[in-house]
Amino acid sequence: MTPEDKTIAYPVRFLDVDADDAGQRVDNFLFRHLKGVPKSRIYRALKKGEVRINKGRVKADYRLKERDIVRVPPVKVDVKKKAFVGDSLQARLERAIIFENNDLLIVNKPSGLAVHGGSGISVGLIEALRQMRPDCRRLELAHRLDRDTSGCTVVVKNAKTLRYLHQQLRERTMDKTYLCLVKGRWPRRRTLVDIGLEKNVLKSGERMVTATPEGKPSKTRFSIVNALPGVTLIEAKPITGRTHQIRVHAQYAGFPLLGDEKYCPKDDNEWAKNRGLSRLFLHAAEIAFKLTPDGKMQVFKAPLPAELDKVIQQFIALE
Repeated sequence: MTPEDKTIAYPVRFLDVDADDAGQRVDNFLFRHLKGVPKSRIYRALKKGEVRINKGRVKADYRLKERDIVRVPPVKVDVKKKAFVGDSLQARLERAIIFENNDLLIVNKPSGLAVHGGSGISVGLIEALRQMRPDCRRLELAHRLDRDTSGCTVVVKNAKTLRYLHQQLRERTMDKTYLCLVKGRWPRRRTLVDIGLEKNVLKSGERMVTATPEGKPSKTRFSIVNALPGVTLIEAKPITGRTHQIRVHAQYAGFPLLGDEKYCPKDDNEWAKNRGLSRLFLHAAEIAFKLTPDGKMQVFKAPLPAELDKVIQQFIALE
């Protein structure tokens, strides 16, 4: 620890669940009340029964009910001094806000910015937004994007909105559309990839996902946006929401995403790099959902980042 670091000792607490927290998963509830505690420690506490609800054990996916009493166990955690978000990043994110109201905001997340800090990353999107919106005490991510993926990211300002958006995710009524670039000609008949996905952790600690019938059921719809010389710009719509789903399903189909250092062959990435692509070509271009249960479906779009559009324009010029 450095002189700026400190140890936080959380005592045992018994917390009453109110209407705002009802419906939330207990693990997400604990993440908020045990700031800085590693998720692995929280899940271990759940598994060992250190966390109790109404004096009984529960699993991580238990959904809280109003008037539940949650026993939060005593834990200690070494935390670093709160990272400061510079003016440049704040200004960049302000320009990237697509939509904002009293319940949520939608950001066109830049590639290279993690959605949250951790694992050597001091500042992520959520930490930056919390500093930029100090009056919003309950800013939370409604979903996640990989660090190298850009595009539509939804952040909520209250528990009620978070529950409603998670309901839409569970019921698969929230639509997400991604733009991807692959080498070669994507076959028009290849409109659906339906294969299970399984997480693996290599000896190095790197997280990889493999396509296997034994994995969790996963489906992605694909369609061609533009067939260009040597590459195809495709649209991906995930039906399920697994880790690295689009990337692994595209690889399984024989067309890994260009710029993908995990799943695309090195030679293909070098080929793309020589043509100006310096990042993963995966962009969350559009998200559609209802803001309220009685409202209409709203569509929010994030324009393709300049560095990706420049690559596309180069291939268009070859036609």
